[in-house]
Amino acid sequence: MTGPTERRYDEQRTPRPDRRPDRSTGGPRGDRPAYGDRPARGGRGDDRRDARRPARPAVDLPRHVAYQAVAAVHRDDAYANLVLPALLRQERLTGRDAAFATELTYGTLRHIGTLDAILTDAAGRDVARIDPPVRDALRLGAYQLLHTRVPAHAAVSSTVDLVREVGIGATGFANAVLREVAGRDADAWVAKLAPAFETDPVGHLSLAYSHPQWIVRSFAEALGGDLGETTRLLIEDNERPPVHLCARPGLTDPVTLADEVGGAPGAFSPYAVYLAGGAPGDLPALAEGRAHVQDEGSQLVAGALAVAPLDGPDAHWLDLCAGPGGKAALLGALAAQRGARLTAVEVSEHRARLVGQATRGLPVTVLHTDGRTVGADPELPEGHFDRVLVDAPCTGLGALRRRPEARWRKQPSDLPPLTRLQRELLSAALRAARPGGLVAYVTCSPHTVETHVTVTEAARRAGVPADFVDARPLLPAGMPGLGDGPSVQLWPHRHGTDAMFLAVLRRG
Repeated sequence: MTGPTERRYDEQRTPRPDRRPDRSTGGPRGDRPAYGDRPARGGRGDDRRDARRPARPAVDLPRHVAYQAVAAVHRDDAYANLVLPALLRQERLTGRDAAFATELTYGTLRHIGTLDAILTDAAGRDVARIDPPVRDALRLGAYQLLHTRVPAHAAVSSTVDLVREVGIGATGFANAVLREVAGRDADAWVAKLAPAFETDPVGHLSLAYSHPQWIVRSFAEALGGDLGETTRLLIEDNERPPVHLCARPGLTDPVTLADEVGGAPGAFSPYAVYLAGGAPGDLPALAEGRAHVQDEGSQLVAGALAVAPLDGPDAHWLDLCAGPGGKAALLGALAAQRGARLTAVEVSEHRARLVGQATRGLPVTVLHTDGRTVGADPELPEGHFDRVLVDAPCTGLGALRRRPEARWRKQPSDLPPLTRLQRELLSAALRAARPGGLVAYVTCSPHTVETHVTVTEAARRAGVPADFVDARPLLPAGMPGLGDGPSVQLWPHRHGTDAMFLAVLRRG
């Protein structure tokens, strides 16, 4: 990042020179408590020396906001996309300052795996043994050193100032560790720490591109073992994603919306607009219900269900897992144009309220219930609905670029309960569809267990006949890389969308 904001950060005082972490007398590598748990460099004397120094400037607000956001993610299991906007509003950060805080927050969270490996080496001890507030501050500092244009002296100085606020007696330690980090660029650190690609490609890619190894393996499997393409996907996952808007059919169109918001119509979805920047929540089109924020991939898979050829009646649509309401809003707008009505089911009370807010003014009935109660709930009769969407709960591995902390929270052990739920929901959807009706199974994950395995098993166990429909013709003509069918997997590096999976079935 360049410009006035960055120059302001450059003007902060350069920290005093300091030595590398002590690797022979019980410094960071030894068995003593981590810095932040005890005074460093002679105990209270270090604090007395700090007290005699002239007053230093407080940590600049953008970095402080980024620290608060990162700390909340790790301390409170918060979600960056929720906590950061609230902090920006609270501190009234806008423009370059808000952009800098956002870049630091999301960039640090995306690169945690690699940053932690580097900090472990630089500190001479595992980052798990560093006091959490100091650890998060060091992560922010290392990210600035390795992935931004902030000069090294400014990154080190500002991080030491931050550590002075959050970690008792840890400034000398932070200074030494960050100077060690600054001794190499990002590529040189990867060359030092990552296993050789030739002998351990998954381990190499994991450290080089900051993804857990099990996720790298799952991506490679979904891409047919192509490690070159897997690398391109990992790179794209670490890029800042654009904001996509959905122009609600019948209420606005992409060209009009793009002109209004200063964006551009999307490449594939007939409803998409790419937003150049700014805060989409402030746009009148969103406040008035003419548009909503939605990844273009989500628009494509929801729209595919709506355009799939259907014989017979077409009045009753069902969204079986509707929260928080983006796909329900698009389907509701399309249903309104055809004289149809959508039933939107959501098991979470809070998310059901969000669906109600998202679909206000559209022909949508929101049910706060479990979608698996098809047949037992009189409002969810079997064999009744013409089009059914199952946007199933999943690991969310397809949206890691938008939810950077998710890659570190998800585990392979999450899969069995999720895939069981996915099969049960898809079976319920097939029962809910009338004979000849359509069911679209969607996940925001490319993991083959959540996609091909789940949909095949659910169709086999549903107890009603169902045939796969080729989903490729249901997407816009000319879309590249849609595979051999009948299902479709979208990808960030191929299509610029989240990695959405789509399978369409017709009930016999």
